[in-house]
Amino acid sequence: MNANKIRMPIDIAMTILSVILMGGAYMFPSDIVHEILGVALLVLWAVHFALNRRWFGAIFRGKYNPYRIMQTSINIGILICAVFLMISGIILSNHVFSFLKIESDLGFARTAHLLSSHWYFLFMALHIGLHVGMIANRIKQKREAENGNFEEESSSKKSARKIIFRIFFSLACLYGIYAFIARGVWKYLILQQQFFFLDLERGYFLFAVDYISIIVLFATASHCLNKILQKKNR
Repeated sequence: MNANKIRMPIDIAMTILSVILMGGAYMFPSDIVHEILGVALLVLWAVHFALNRRWFGAIFRGKYNPYRIMQTSINIGILICAVFLMISGIILSNHVFSFLKIESDLGFARTAHLLSSHWYFLFMALHIGLHVGMIANRIKQKREAENGNFEEESSSKKSARKIIFRIFFSLACLYGIYAFIARGVWKYLILQQQFFFLDLERGYFLFAVDYISIIVLFATASHCLNKILQKKNR
């Protein structure tokens, strides 16, 4: 099977699982669901790393320009967070890994899980932003291949579509800033708040909207920075 065909479905599944898991055990009637989904996410990450093993194999080779430094920092950040999530998740497990009977370091594990989960979420959003252009090109190529004799759009239609997209993403980013502050995500990142709180009065739908908008905010930021760095390299 062509690895490129399964990359996008895996990335989409990982993003959806990440948003769901950010709600903690509060999202489910039993915390075993959170544990199972957490294991599923780690399995998907293992597959993701396996598919990109060549990139990791070349990490100490070649020259580093600003873009490669940013990309490497984000990817290493995700890897470190994933390791801490796995270790702390195993220690805190009441079901899936309960057979290990780990009863020590629970305080460390709770703090590590809270901190690494929110930094992971941030790095994941930045990682998505680095690949937005590539994803858009794949979608465009697939659409052109499916349509066969593709008629080129007029410049006015292209301009209108760009304006609509820019307005949408600008509004999404503005709301993302609000959600980032209102949900207290910044507090978790610097351990200003050491216990996770989910405002159930706002409902699960608004929770998903808020966290997706935060992804859009940081993905857009890394995408724009990526474009700036690539222009400088030219």
